[in-house]
Amino acid sequence: MSLRQIFVTTALPYANGNFHIGHIMEYIQADIWVRFQRMQGHAVNFVGADDTHGAPIMIAAEKAGVSPQHFVANIAAGRKQYLDGFHISFDNWHSTDAVENHELAKQIYKDLRDIPDAQGGSLIERKTIEQFFDPEKNMFLPDRFIKGECPKCHAKEQYGDNCEVCGAVYAPTDLINPFSALSGAKPELKTSEHFFFKLSDPRCVAFLQNWTQGLDEQGKPRLQPEVANKVKEWFSVRTNPDGTTSEGLGDWDISRDAPYFGIEIPDAPGKYFYVWLDAPVGYLASLKNLLDKRRAEDAKSPSYEAYMADPTLEQYHFIGKDIVTFHTLFWPAMLHFSGRKAPNNVFVHGFLTVNNGEKMSKSRGTGLDPLKFLGLGMNPEWLRYYLAAKLNGRNEDVDFNAEDFMVRVNSDLVGKFINIASRSAGFIAKRFDGKLGVVSADGNALLSQLREALAPIAQHFESRDFARAVRETMALADRVNEYVDANKPWELAKLAGQDARLHDVCSTCLEAFRLLSTMLKPILPVLAEQVEAFLKIPPLTFANAAQALPAGHVIGEYKHLMQRVDIKMLESLFEAPEPAVQKVSPGGEDIAPTISIDEFAKIDLRIAHILHCEAVEGSTKLLRLTLDVGEGVDAQGKPLTRNVFSGIASMYQPQDLVGKLTVLAANLAPRKMKFGISEGMVLAASHADEKTQPGIYILEPFPGAKPGMRIH
Repeated sequence: MSLRQIFVTTALPYANGNFHIGHIMEYIQADIWVRFQRMQGHAVNFVGADDTHGAPIMIAAEKAGVSPQHFVANIAAGRKQYLDGFHISFDNWHSTDAVENHELAKQIYKDLRDIPDAQGGSLIERKTIEQFFDPEKNMFLPDRFIKGECPKCHAKEQYGDNCEVCGAVYAPTDLINPFSALSGAKPELKTSEHFFFKLSDPRCVAFLQNWTQGLDEQGKPRLQPEVANKVKEWFSVRTNPDGTTSEGLGDWDISRDAPYFGIEIPDAPGKYFYVWLDAPVGYLASLKNLLDKRRAEDAKSPSYEAYMADPTLEQYHFIGKDIVTFHTLFWPAMLHFSGRKAPNNVFVHGFLTVNNGEKMSKSRGTGLDPLKFLGLGMNPEWLRYYLAAKLNGRNEDVDFNAEDFMVRVNSDLVGKFINIASRSAGFIAKRFDGKLGVVSADGNALLSQLREALAPIAQHFESRDFARAVRETMALADRVNEYVDANKPWELAKLAGQDARLHDVCSTCLEAFRLLSTMLKPILPVLAEQVEAFLKIPPLTFANAAQALPAGHVIGEYKHLMQRVDIKMLESLFEAPEPAVQKVSPGGEDIAPTISIDEFAKIDLRIAHILHCEAVEGSTKLLRLTLDVGEGVDAQGKPLTRNVFSGIASMYQPQDLVGKLTVLAANLAPRKMKFGISEGMVLAASHADEKTQPGIYILEPFPGAKPGMRIH
């Protein structure tokens, strides 16, 4: 069998929050498949990255008072504990804001823009469009910040780019009764020039119909049948913004107006790539970063360009069913028409639900927090095994049922599988100096069944039907346990003259355990390493599994390999959080979680004297404050000052603030804004619901306080 070159990714998580259990399920699914391929001897590069761009992160960073880069860096710093905790074997984790992604995204765009006329001409087109504008926030609204009624299925509260209920893709202006998700205001239509990828071009339509409905390089359907059927609908009738209908795909708006955190479009100041253009390019950027690092250490390592040019390279993406549109239409077309290889396949999975289809909710105690799972001391391989027992190659939801989880781990994984080793290893160590014996005819008949099952089970892993692989492995474990029960080694040990048979039976059991461990290794990598150490064998593979351990092979000391699930752990895992003591406050939000005095002391609050105040041209919200914070004087004896922008223009006239004292958070990192650098933050109070209870009030110390005094 020739070795394969395989490039694998998972969907890039948006860098506005921690991983949730849906992320972990996807990563475990991909990791099992990757580990299986590596066991086969194939060369796999498995990469991921944070999806860092877009208006949501820009807005979240602004609220947090930090730069978008700083905001996403804080999120990225928390990824490792999840990935290591659940044994996810990524070769590299990167960021879409990295230099590699900026360069690759711009180059792919240029390649699409500069297609020669002889090949049909450019697939990038400029159009002046009407776009929603939030009059309260004074900005064009990104698709995800516009909500309304889906024009296809009429589901309420749908986003401005696609419907999460029916999967329809549309323009934000297609929404019925749209509103701004930022302010709740009814958005206004304004014109703006945008860049479009001409997905409706006959070249794209023909390619995508073939790619989505056709066969892969092995002659198998490229997409899962249910996914291909869904995609097929998008080639039929669509409704245009003017109410007319058209056949086929619509063009894809790939640009956004400033302000926007993203990658600026070449030769188009103030225009940025829509996040969904550069996000999947992050797959390639993470791979390039990995290969560049390897090449820096070993000049013989292939370059990114050479690696991607390999005609045998296989490229696969594991994604959730909510982002099928982007990965089966936009992404393959971008790659193909920019002169790059389209993915071999996109593997789509469903959502994770709890207890017979209930949607996860932390407040109701039905959420499954990955870090809480680990923090309770629960074995991550319990979850890997349970999810594997549920996952198949189809786009189906997976349900986590607590009772079923405990039964599968305790009865199957521990009771059937682990128990085989625990019932035989002790006799080998105590009675036969840790040496395996000769296996007799009945033992070889059993082992032959297990060896014959290796190839079919390997095929189940290849096709991502992990549930069937687990099911058939456990059926084989049942046969081994039937053999154990029929021969009763614990009774043989008591009978005179039965040492040879005892040696035979226990050796058969440990060889069977080795074979079963091979079948489960992609799912239980840490347990497999412990088995390899216990049996004193090289790393298990499907290729070397068929070669039995010889008589006389010395094994190590057996130590119990896995504990059972304690019901108390499950009860704690799904325990609803304690309700806040203070549910309603005059400010419209609960008191924040308790912090220590040391944490509070990190914030340097100072009395500031407002020397000057003025309106900011181009902004209806901001005032520019010149503050004396007691930091000394310059050569002319004038106070050293700070420049601070504050969103209080709706409440104060500039002249009313001059001469006042206020409070400044003095040790915040300077923040670059459109209008200049802000060197701190003036403290102010407001209600959480600014729409129904407007008003913002700066803090004003009592007379006697002096500039520079620290607030303790």
